[in-house]
Amino acid sequence: MSPVVNRPTSANLAVVGAGYVGLTTAACMSSLGHRVVCSDINESRIDGLRRGDLPILEPGLSELVTSGLGSARLRFVTDSAEAASSADFVFLCVPTPISADGGADLSFVKAAASQIRASLRPGTVLVNKSTAPAGSTEMLASLLQRPDVAVVSNPEFLRQGSAVKDFLEPDRLVVGAAERCSAQRVADLYAGISATVLVTDAASAETIKYAANAFLAMKLTYANSVAAVCEAVGADVDDVLVGMGLDERIGVNYLQPGPGWGGSCLPKDTLALIESSAEAGYDFGLLRSVAEANEAQFDRIVAKVAHRVTLPGARIALLGLAFKAGTDDLRDSPAVEIARRLSRAGAVLYAYDPAVIESAVTESAITREIPVVVAADAYEACRGADALVVATQWPQFQQLDFDRVAQLMAKLHVIDARNCLNREALQRLGFTYSGVGR
Repeated sequence: MSPVVNRPTSANLAVVGAGYVGLTTAACMSSLGHRVVCSDINESRIDGLRRGDLPILEPGLSELVTSGLGSARLRFVTDSAEAASSADFVFLCVPTPISADGGADLSFVKAAASQIRASLRPGTVLVNKSTAPAGSTEMLASLLQRPDVAVVSNPEFLRQGSAVKDFLEPDRLVVGAAERCSAQRVADLYAGISATVLVTDAASAETIKYAANAFLAMKLTYANSVAAVCEAVGADVDDVLVGMGLDERIGVNYLQPGPGWGGSCLPKDTLALIESSAEAGYDFGLLRSVAEANEAQFDRIVAKVAHRVTLPGARIALLGLAFKAGTDDLRDSPAVEIARRLSRAGAVLYAYDPAVIESAVTESAITREIPVVVAADAYEACRGADALVVATQWPQFQQLDFDRVAQLMAKLHVIDARNCLNREALQRLGFTYSGVGR
């Protein structure tokens, strides 16, 4: 295991999967000078991408796709076998959702590998960028039954809302393989990117991804636990966490309280590490406690609302639906989970999110289990509300005219699950204010 320096190269790449990771990988790799063919079984998605229409909100990505299409270095197809047939490297970027037992469901990975197996040319490198547990690289090699094709693990560390920046300006690049020469070939694809490249074995590369995300989840949960202590003893969590974060061994990143963590990565990766550890004979009790504490955090936010209003029949304005600012992704969103629990308690929900329109909520099936009305703007959501809950930290919410909000609401209660509003200013306007650890 050692850091290496990548060398310039240009290659033909195929990317299987045009979702969040696949599309970012394809667009960024084409911007580095590679010739990329990106495939996806979703025909309407591919049709849109050929026109330059993106299915996701990600800053900077549209420009890269447009540039790649214009230079002919980026193409989109529906046939993964076609994409793979002329590639030097094939990147698997398909979903690995949570399975029924809590582990990673690798069915999409296996299906994608099976579809391209016969099309791979001798000497091609199959790169698994899908998040998968230790042993997945060996599993793919066994499935392919192609000794002339190397299989390499190259986990992604992309944050939604900053995926392009994270790809082109990463903290590190991790490549794992049984043979160092194959890993080095993949590392060379990133020439021009300034980052430490860590070449290791495949199992270690796969574990790095899970261990990193689980640690971030643990840090977020610790911040929420400290916030609960602060509420109990009368301390201010903002000052406490700043004081902690000034210790360079701890740092300030991911040391913020909130409604609980969610999104497309942390929940499934945390559960997958718990499950894969158990399968290997280790009970990861610490991480199980982290997941349980995160579930409890959703209830703590709902309890803050219930402390101010009687929930059955109460009209609640919910600001935020996406799991974080800068994205329109609703998958495992803390805001949606809070909405679900408020609805179960009998609340009537009016929600607004600057990146989420009503059709997106309907398509995500949220409205089938949560009767939420998606408002056209924040003020419409607040009209007649008995309480206002800030669930996603969009900067637009800090810039609202709260004089106008006060005139629109039936009762002046604010539950700031992100600690992003000006507490003193709201209190001067007559609002009651409930933050997290404040």
